[in-house]
Amino acid sequence: MHMNQKFSSRYILAELARHRPRFSDLGIDSLGKGRLAAGNMVADPEAECGFQLSSEGEATFVYTLSSSHQPVWRISFFERRILLTSFSTDSITPANDLTLRFDQSHSFATLIGKMHQESGSMELPCLLHLPGQGSLAVSCNQPGIRLGYSSSRRCTPPYVNVTFPAATPESPCISYHLEVVAVYPDLGPAGSDSIYDGLKRNFLNIFQINPATRTLANNASSDPVPFIIYSCAEFARACPPLPGGLTCLDLVKMTVNRYLDGFLGYGQVGYGCSAASPPNPECVAWPTPWTSLDSIPSLLISAAICAESDNDCTWARDRWGVMIEMAREMIAADRDGNGLVEYPRSGNFGDRPTAESRPSNWWDCINFGHEDAYSNALVYRASRMLAQLATRLEYPDDAAALDSFADKLKKAYVPAFFNPSTGILAGWRSADGQLHDYWFTFVQSVAICCGLVEDPLAAEIMDRILSKMDEVGFNRFDLGLPGNLIPIPKGDYVFHGDPPEIFGEPLLDDGTDGFQYYENGGTTGCWVYYTISALYKTGRSKQAAMLMRSMLESCAQNVFLGFGENGMSRDWRDWKGGCHGYEGLLAENFLVLLAVSQYGANMPMETEKSQSITTQEFAFNVSGKQEI
Repeated sequence: MHMNQKFSSRYILAELARHRPRFSDLGIDSLGKGRLAAGNMVADPEAECGFQLSSEGEATFVYTLSSSHQPVWRISFFERRILLTSFSTDSITPANDLTLRFDQSHSFATLIGKMHQESGSMELPCLLHLPGQGSLAVSCNQPGIRLGYSSSRRCTPPYVNVTFPAATPESPCISYHLEVVAVYPDLGPAGSDSIYDGLKRNFLNIFQINPATRTLANNASSDPVPFIIYSCAEFARACPPLPGGLTCLDLVKMTVNRYLDGFLGYGQVGYGCSAASPPNPECVAWPTPWTSLDSIPSLLISAAICAESDNDCTWARDRWGVMIEMAREMIAADRDGNGLVEYPRSGNFGDRPTAESRPSNWWDCINFGHEDAYSNALVYRASRMLAQLATRLEYPDDAAALDSFADKLKKAYVPAFFNPSTGILAGWRSADGQLHDYWFTFVQSVAICCGLVEDPLAAEIMDRILSKMDEVGFNRFDLGLPGNLIPIPKGDYVFHGDPPEIFGEPLLDDGTDGFQYYENGGTTGCWVYYTISALYKTGRSKQAAMLMRSMLESCAQNVFLGFGENGMSRDWRDWKGGCHGYEGLLAENFLVLLAVSQYGANMPMETEKSQSITTQEFAFNVSGKQEI
């Protein structure tokens, strides 16, 4: 190395490649505390590419063409800002563009902003968000300039590319300003406590835009999934405005519009295997002949939330025809007229899912089928929210039909799913009439949050869930929560992956050999928000606050980001902390941060780091009296 190509401050760590306009490393700390992660970028080849790098002082660097010594880029670093200035040259080629090539093995970078729908490029201003680190607000001195944006997870290493177009004769000098910022809601007087540092650096993690699909997705190179969009919509309500006046609800509306216009995502018939959605090596296809039960209600909840900010109702009225048709399709899934929607797969024990016939909801390795308690809770919420929107739009007949169905569903729900032998809700009732109850934590919480279970039963259910955690010895609340607290037998679980021992596909009939792996009792942050909310709703505020604090500490340590030593990702863990996921960043893990904006004032604050939460601290007796 012939010169110092590096810069560092409390906010920025950067290194430039010698042979082309490219950053060979870039890390930030949006809080200016010097916690700067290195190794975020794909290693740059050392081959000559026709450029030379020189320095102009300690913090300014210039790329020139080797052939003519014409300056192409001047890069200046400041404590919390980077200035990229491009100059037009006699040689205009794509090689003149400046690229940030993030290695997804280390950083799940994403651009957050308004996408140009035809090209997939990103309009300015926008945010370059680095999960676990914070954001860079990106702006430009020239109107109409857009950033190149692409990604791939089917290569080594997986990457996210962000490209700054070079100057041209038409725009002979282009300047890009990148300023380190932290975007999060007002946390009140307690916001200075370091417990919130993880929230401040990670608050936008849930908004991962896939550049190929121009939608929110699991992460920037992963599948677009309609059944997670309602979580993004819920979260967007709490987000402050973004640079340039964009809001996070705008991102949700961008995505909802795509689906309302006929775009398909994972969970919808034909995704990745039809003329409407051709096969794509980047995606995990959905060859199942039915759309999952939670896809339509998720999109309808999201649309209703988007409509809340539509003051003159123009967008909602323009989209109402598509929304109400989707609602009618959703309601028509109640094929036997009992008030509950049904999925065509039987859900019978032993009728295991296959690659061509997936289960009915987000938990796509568990044999959810027929009457699904989780999906029906979303259907209920979607019906109520859409009925309110119909009233606002002055469509009284639609409002009445939606409310009538919601009333019928609520009346049927608890009798259908309540298991008297455990005192909680089962996950599903299969076509043969059997309840499948594996102590699903998320089913109870979502049903209570959606208003389907009232006190005192709601409080009793949460007490039993907490007591069951104590009974089975689960105490790793820093890792999130298991979806189920007892093993799912082989007859009700399958993972179509390799190797099965990593993902929890049981070989033994009782499922014990697969327990605590992936969806078979593995821990994740994805559903903790609903448990916190249900605990608050049922008056268990101390337990809710302690769980919330534990999750905040985990977010500060980036517990749910990246990959472990075994090569598997941290978004799913066993109860000892071993990694068993594959995404690296699963957006829903960060919905838990919404709980802080809603309930943070109720969280006890200590200046010292809290001790690990024990099951005894969570325990209740059957009367609901706290045993602390």
